[in-house]
Formats: sequence, C-alpha cells, structure tokens
Amino acid sequence: MRSRNTNVILRGVSILLVIAAVVLAVTSLVGYSRQRNSYPPGMTIAGVPVGGLNPAEASQRLLEVYTTPIEAQYAGSTILVEPELVGFNLDVDSMMAAADLVRTGGSFWGGFWEYLWNRQGSPIAVPLRATIEEQRLRAYLQNEIVPRYDQPPSPPQPRPDGLGFTAGTPGQVLDIERGLLLIEDALRSPSNRTVTLSSNQNSVARPTFENLQIMLEQYIKSTGFDGLVGLFLTDLQTGQEIHFALDQGQNVPVEPEIAFTASSTIKIPILVSYFIKNGDAPVSENVNAIILNMIKKSENPPSDALMAQLDPSFGPLVVSDYMKKVGLENTFLAGFFAPGSPLLQRYTTPANSRVDIYTDPDPYNQTTPADMGMLLVDVYQCAESGGGALVAAFPDKMNQAVCQQIITYLAQDKIGVLIEAGVPEGTQVAHKHGWVVDVTTGYMKNVSDAGIIYSPGGNFALALYSYHPVQVIFDDANAMFANLAKIIYNYYNLPIQ
Repeated sequence: MRSRNTNVILRGVSILLVIAAVVLAVTSLVGYSRQRNSYPPGMTIAGVPVGGLNPAEASQRLLEVYTTPIEAQYAGSTILVEPELVGFNLDVDSMMAAADLVRTGGSFWGGFWEYLWNRQGSPIAVPLRATIEEQRLRAYLQNEIVPRYDQPPSPPQPRPDGLGFTAGTPGQVLDIERGLLLIEDALRSPSNRTVTLSSNQNSVARPTFENLQIMLEQYIKSTGFDGLVGLFLTDLQTGQEIHFALDQGQNVPVEPEIAFTASSTIKIPILVSYFIKNGDAPVSENVNAIILNMIKKSENPPSDALMAQLDPSFGPLVVSDYMKKVGLENTFLAGFFAPGSPLLQRYTTPANSRVDIYTDPDPYNQTTPADMGMLLVDVYQCAESGGGALVAAFPDKMNQAVCQQIITYLAQDKIGVLIEAGVPEGTQVAHKHGWVVDVTTGYMKNVSDAGIIYSPGGNFALALYSYHPVQVIFDDANAMFANLAKIIYNYYNLPIQ
C-alpha cells in the first residue's frame, strides 16, 4: 500500500515537472520569438543604436538622425544645410536588408539555446550605406553660401588730400574644397553634425600704375603751377614706367622727350663717367673728397676737377660720349662749369629740336626726365644683379661693386628737401638735386631732382624736372616735388587692414 502511494506521488510530481517544463519552454519560445522580431542588444546600423527596436522603428530612427540638417558655422553665422538639398542619399532599404539577415539569418534552435542560457554574442554593426552627389554639394556652396556670406575685398581709394590711397581691406572667400570634405564627413556622421567652414583671405590689389599716374597728374594740376613739369618713374621690381609732362596743367607729348637744363643733376652722369673710365680701381682720398664735395655740397669746382680726371681739356665731351653709348641721346655736357668756360661743342638732340615746347635749356648741359631716370635704372640694375645697359656697354669697367659705390655716393646728398622731404625720415634716397638762378634777374627758373628711392614695399627711380619762363618759387616747387614723392612712396607702402 505504501509503495503504491509513493508511486502515485512520484508520478504526480513528474507530471507537474513536465507541465512546468512545457510551460517554461513555451514561455521561453514566446519570449525568444518576440526578441527575434527585434534587433539584438548592442546592434547599430550606420552608427545608430537599434538594439530592441523592430525594423520599422529602426528605419524611422535612421531617417530621423540622417535627415537632421548639418550646422555649418561660417562668417559669424550658423547655416542649416539640409542633407537632401546637397545630394545626400541614405540607402535605408539596403541597410535594413543587411540588418534583417543578421536578425533572422541564424539557426532558430541554436539561437533559442543561446537565449535560454542568456548568452549574448558580440555587438553587431551594420555600416552606413549612402551616396553624396558632390556636384550638388559644390553647387550649393557656390550658389548659396558664397554669394550670401563671402566678403569681397575693399579696394584702396584715393585719399581726400590727394596724396595717396586709403588702405583697402582683404576679403573673405570660402574654401570650397575644404568645405566639401567637412560637410561630407558631417553628413556621414550620426553625431558630429556641426562643422566650421574655413575661408581664404582674398588680398587687396594695389592700385594700378594707371591709377597712380592719374593721381600724380591730378595733384600737379591742383597746385596751380603754371610752368612745365616733367616726370619719369620706373618700378625697379617690374620695370613699369610712368612718363608724362604737364604744361600749365595741360598734358603735352613726351615723345620725343622734353629738354630741360640739367643743372646739378648732370653730376650723376659725371660721377658715372668717372667710374666708367676707372672701373673698380681704388678711389684715392683726394678723388673721394672731390666726389663728396660734388655730391654732398653740390659744388661746381669739384665737378670740373672730376671731369679733368677724364680729360683735362675735353672732360665734358667724354661724359657726353659715355652717355650716348648707353643710349641717352638727349643728355650732354658741352663745357666746364667754371665761369667763362668755352662751349666745347654745340649739341642738337631730338629733345632740344622740338618746336612745340620750349624750356630755354642751357646749351652747356641738358637732359630729360627719361634720360636721367633710365641712367638711374641702369645703375640700380648693375648694383643689384650686375646687369643692365651700363654693364653691356662697358663690361670691363662696370660691375656690381662699382655701381654699389656710385649709389653710396649719391646717398650722401642729404638736403632734406624736394624728394627727400616726401619720404619718411631714414629712407635711403640716392639722388642729386639741382636748380638754376638766372644771373641777370636773380630768379630761379629750373628746379630738378632725380634719384633711387628704397622702401619696404618696393624701390623706384624718380626724375622730376620743372621750368617756368619767369620764376619758379622754390617753396612751391619744393612742396610739389615732396608731395609727388610722398604719393609714390605711399603707393608702394600702402597698408592693408
């Protein structure tokens, strides 16, 4: 009897355990089936967590993330970039298909066994699948952002006082190539969707040489000077030239050139001629003193003494011959400076043969702004590179060291007026000034200055000559020459804000 009761109990317990096992199995199968309809924990699609979501929910989350506008910071503004507008195409169907393969592709019972033992595999990541139409993105940057947010440079403008240009401001230009990379990276990222676009500075162009010439002419006209002014300017970096003449404020032709009395600017050809003859031979103390008195003090007896070194009787003609050999057909010396010196030769040049313009040029010494300017250019080129017309004409005598010595001597002319007065103190000006006082009237009819000006923004050669048939007021000429030099210096050293 006891044995029979025990069997009944065991049988009942067994039935209960079987029922419990069946219930547990059914419950687990139901739970596993529900989980199998969703993505496993830790799974990501295109970097977006989708664990526990069903396909519809996961698809919606992907769209929410990748259709969110990109925030582009540029020029102090925040620009919302819609992915669809710039050609970003998210391949949701392809990614969902790949995710479903992972979700349903394994063995049902193998997965169920792992589920029962609560074993989780490695996190699964489905990579982003999307395309970007670069041409649409580029067009968006060029057509939407550039016109609205780029800042064009502000060009220099003439100053109210007419003595130069105001500084322009550089512009801001979107770096499109860099912008393409940054926005593409942001479009492909589920979290880093803010970018800072970079720009390039668009430099301010210096006013053209034509602008400068207009300003120089307008300034001379504004002074009311009713004589003749000749100007020759050369950019020593590019070789560009400005060459004009104004007579009573009206433009006059400069071809052929206009003959002016050279006055003391003729001492530049005298100095050059001494070195053409002697080359790099050491300069004696006596000759050094003669040169310094000729340049620094602008004395005439030292000029005669230096020409006598060339030829005791015909030194001025040697200077003229040397100048002709370097192509300066309008520059000559026909006699010594000493009062009563005879006219050794009468020179007829294209410049002094003109009948349309007359400056009463001295038959003893003449030049033109272009001749003197080009001689200074030749000296500069020789000193800088060992090239130019002087070296070509006199290769055995002229070289870099010799021409540098000529410039050093010309830099000793320190008078603080004319060209020097128009440039900042300390600026190197290798020049020679000159003027002539009529011995009968006591009036000054000619004022001139020619030199090489060195500046941080560029070096230039400038020759200025003025003539008035009655009188040139020195203070007026001085102010005009100084301001012309100031305009040119400011042009080369125009600040950029």
